[in-house]
Amino acid sequence: MKPKVAVHKFSSCDGCQLAFLNMGEDLLTLFNHVNVIHFAEAGPVNMTEAVDISFVEGSLSTPDDIRRIKQVRDNSTYVITIGACATAGGLQALRNIADQGDWVKSVYATPDYISVLEKVMPIGEQIKVDFEIHGCPVNTHQITAVLRSLLGGVTPVNEQDKLCLECKRQNRVCVMVSRGFPCMGPVTRTGCGALCPGVGRDCYGCYGPAENTNINSLGKQFSTLQLDQKQISHRFVSFNSADPAFRSVETMSAEHDD
Repeated sequence: MKPKVAVHKFSSCDGCQLAFLNMGEDLLTLFNHVNVIHFAEAGPVNMTEAVDISFVEGSLSTPDDIRRIKQVRDNSTYVITIGACATAGGLQALRNIADQGDWVKSVYATPDYISVLEKVMPIGEQIKVDFEIHGCPVNTHQITAVLRSLLGGVTPVNEQDKLCLECKRQNRVCVMVSRGFPCMGPVTRTGCGALCPGVGRDCYGCYGPAENTNINSLGKQFSTLQLDQKQISHRFVSFNSADPAFRSVETMSAEHDD
């Protein structure tokens, strides 16, 4: 019997689910090996059936999200979070450092009808997550690598190398050293293939913190590039601001916004 797979969406832009659809013809091959029970963006809808693997995109931002994610956990053998929203709150978590009342009123004409949590949370703050795939968005290679591992009964590899190592492997010139750009590569995990430095731009930290991040050291380096403290904190407070490794900078940003 083929393993059952589900792909669930919470608060997100749907971009990480495209990593499945971007497989093209290989997606048909995948369907020969697994039975996709729920994947609203691709067609099948069945949110409550028990499955072997659930991929979860998006952060938790409403009371209903809490109820649904617990149901997903109860119905799944493995829960795999995909993307910055699911692993670290995503851009939605930026409202955690804003005045929520003012934020809701500025967006919605009838804020009394809006029910949101006090703060946006990554999936792992509410349930046990078996593996995390980082990125904004994740890519097809990451998804297929994890699927191959799980279907083969092997623990997926957790890539935590810093982006700087990827640049070195590709013989790319450091944009921070050569061009004075405030690159996040020294604290960001690889996975994108050093996409931005590959076209002469600085890394924005889309893939989240790498292992053994030294935020203070990078912040000091940014200050030598003529960035003030607010500009430095804003480099970190973006895609992965709810990740514990970046939370101290998130607080710093809030203080400077005041």
